[in-house]
Amino acid sequence: MERVGTLINKLKEQFDQQADPDKLAITAQLILAELQFNNMGQTVRGNVSVVLPGSSAKANADLPIKALFEEKSNNLPGWNTEMPAEIPTLSFQPYPAQPIKKELAPISEINDQLKEERVEVAAKLDETPIRDLRKAISINDKYLFTNVLFRGDESMYERSIKTINNFSIYPEAQYWIQRELKVKLGWEDSNETVKLFDQLVKRRFS
Repeated sequence: MERVGTLINKLKEQFDQQADPDKLAITAQLILAELQFNNMGQTVRGNVSVVLPGSSAKANADLPIKALFEEKSNNLPGWNTEMPAEIPTLSFQPYPAQPIKKELAPISEINDQLKEERVEVAAKLDETPIRDLRKAISINDKYLFTNVLFRGDESMYERSIKTINNFSIYPEAQYWIQRELKVKLGWEDSNETVKLFDQLVKRRFS
């Protein structure tokens, strides 16, 4: 029964790790096979033959375990009749003579992966809603907007941000920005600074 306990622990470990259903099925079949052998009243190890009670006991005594298993499994509806493969565990693994050397990924691949993660984080932050444009705009962005979009006029920038903040819905703010800022100040939609400003305004009403 020690083998059964080991297989049950293995099945629980696979379930906790959300392993594939195929792996869980194989482990479950091993548990079932082990319980069947225990019920026969014989301790099965390696390729030792198993003697079954009945008129065919002598004939079955010369059969290997695999043949006996296939013969018994034919009577089990819904189960795979193939001999389940042994699942190796750490306790049965030979200690390697030489330590296993794991090759590290090139630095360029690591940098690319980190860059992708930063981009994903930045994209998620760009989609989060904001309540107040004045608090959401950083000092650097405020300086950029004032000098690039508002021609260095800080008072015009402050009035515009206050006006946009007072709108209730995004279409109203979008219409006002198009009429009072983009047209009068000559903003181009393709400009990166304009895109950043529009993105912040959209987050204000999301």
